[in-house]
Amino acid sequence: MTFIHRSLIGLLLLSIPVFAQKNAFQVVPLGVKGGIDEKNLSAYLVAPINTNDYICLDAGTINAGIEKAIDNKVFTVSSNEVLRKYIKGYCISHAHLDHVSGLIINSPADSSKTVYATKKCMEMMEKHYFNGETWANFGDEGVGFQLKKYHFKTLAIGEETKITNTTMTVKAFPLSHVNPFESTAFLIQNGRDAVLYLGDTGPDSVEKSNDLSELWQAITPLIQNKQLTGIFIEVSFPNEQPDNLLFGHLTPNYLLKELHKLEDLSGKGSLKNIKIIITHLKPPTKNILKIKEQLQKQNDLGVQLVFPEQGKVFEL
Repeated sequence: MTFIHRSLIGLLLLSIPVFAQKNAFQVVPLGVKGGIDEKNLSAYLVAPINTNDYICLDAGTINAGIEKAIDNKVFTVSSNEVLRKYIKGYCISHAHLDHVSGLIINSPADSSKTVYATKKCMEMMEKHYFNGETWANFGDEGVGFQLKKYHFKTLAIGEETKITNTTMTVKAFPLSHVNPFESTAFLIQNGRDAVLYLGDTGPDSVEKSNDLSELWQAITPLIQNKQLTGIFIEVSFPNEQPDNLLFGHLTPNYLLKELHKLEDLSGKGSLKNIKIIITHLKPPTKNILKIKEQLQKQNDLGVQLVFPEQGKVFEL
């Protein structure tokens, strides 16, 4: 091989781009808002890339979100088939209606699967919803006649649990949502890849809690090892909302403060380009626009802010 040939090959190799790590998960938002829009409340389908083995993270809106995804050509089967076959189970962060109403209403049409929640959340659903009076008990625990369509799986905090009929696992962490009311963060893992979903949460400083700080400590190794592909976290109000009216939620200011705490633990620049999926934005529209503007302006960490849209698939 001549010197010229070797030089040309060297230049060619230098010109080949270095590709980023491939996406590991696909996400279909069935509902993205907090507040009063019953057709668009918190629910996110997450599956390993190129599969239809979805876990549903919260279940405020189900059928309307599936129909929207079908309209967007995300799914090419019927809404009934998505509900019964593609959704393998539900992880419920807390039992407020805007996070469980879709699960309750769609339960008669659903297939047998597992509902995952922490002890307090599960007790609330069994006592107040699936109790044979407010709604038929489609579960295998709790009061009333048990139809046993759903297996109610109570998650122990910090313990990894296999998600049935998928290759994924889930680990639950406590969150404070108007202390002492509990919400939950779910760490979903598939092999070495992970995604973190937070239910409703207030900032530690307002909630008088260490829950977020302890969660950040737990996921720091995953960030340092480039295993965490994204963080779903709520921002319900713009910065103008006073602390006494946060009701266990975050503002852009508080989100950035919490992310800075995470960066302090995981290392300077460690959050650059990580995807932060903003959930639970509360109407009216002018507030949602203000939240987005404030987040983009205050993003001094270089994170990728993702504002999911109902029924539009994206990857992590």
